[in-house]
Amino acid sequence: MEDLTLLLGFAGIFAFSAPLIFAVVGETLIERAGIVNLAVNGTILLTAMAGFAVAARTGSLVLGFLVGALIGAAVAWLIAFSSITLKQSQVAIGFVLTLLTRDLAYFLGNPYMGLAGPRLPSWHFPLLKDVPFLGILFFQHDWMTYLSYLVIFLGWWWIFHTRPGLILQGIGERPAAAYARGTDVNRLRYLYSVVGGALIGLAGPIYSLSVKAGWKGTISGLDGLGWIALSITIFGGWNPLRAAFGVYLFGFLQWLGLVLQPRLPGIPSQVLQVAPFPLMILTLLLVNIGNAEWVERTLAALPDRWRHFLKRLLRALRANPPASLGVPFEPE
Repeated sequence: MEDLTLLLGFAGIFAFSAPLIFAVVGETLIERAGIVNLAVNGTILLTAMAGFAVAARTGSLVLGFLVGALIGAAVAWLIAFSSITLKQSQVAIGFVLTLLTRDLAYFLGNPYMGLAGPRLPSWHFPLLKDVPFLGILFFQHDWMTYLSYLVIFLGWWWIFHTRPGLILQGIGERPAAAYARGTDVNRLRYLYSVVGGALIGLAGPIYSLSVKAGWKGTISGLDGLGWIALSITIFGGWNPLRAAFGVYLFGFLQWLGLVLQPRLPGIPSQVLQVAPFPLMILTLLLVNIGNAEWVERTLAALPDRWRHFLKRLLRALRANPPASLGVPFEPE
């Protein structure tokens, strides 16, 4: 019985992580194209509210998810338009938009707080659901969780194994070289901003129509997850596979806090609830300090075995952003 409970807990990690998977892969596509979208947090909140509101009013889950995707695409398009056409700061516009969309979510969502609404049902894969261990872990979820698996693979395959993906890497790394080869850099930046924004927009309705069904305003527990998505994008080295590992690691840390809470009564529950957030920040720090001079000096003072181990670890964690991330491109 205890083994089954543990297995169900692990399965819950995959279901809970599905919204972050969509958000992180969407942000990875946007940043690979050279655009910084800092409006992820507000987008998730606004789309969670709007998706639930539309689904509750119409009874249609499909419309709820569609509205979330459209809002996410519109917010990302605004950032791209402000950067590419209006030549404004992507960081400033994104930060303003995340505050605006967050406040809109709380203000417009007041009439829907605590209301009952439709919820995405689970669908168990025939045959696969009965496979020992794996069936419970992966194949007894809802459709959006299954789609999150597909989004990880498709994002990785598209970026690293297709010609359009190679062009995508080019417009984020060396847009001038891509333009010289006939690529319309800014048009593609618009396109990937909209596609990535739509994926981010789906994260909100997955929360309010599946993971945490309903809309509860400021106590929904969603505020801050967008910043985690941005952090995991960096941790993932702008690679969907590695980013997915970061998402599942974050989900595991949150689940572990719940498991340890009754076993460690001396530790305040709030400590275990927030522990995943500083741990992810620490991991993000490790991603970025590998090239620091003081790190090299510290490693040089360690015994050979530990020095080689830590160097390999830092090398594995190291991630370099696209060279032209956040830099507007103007064709000559």
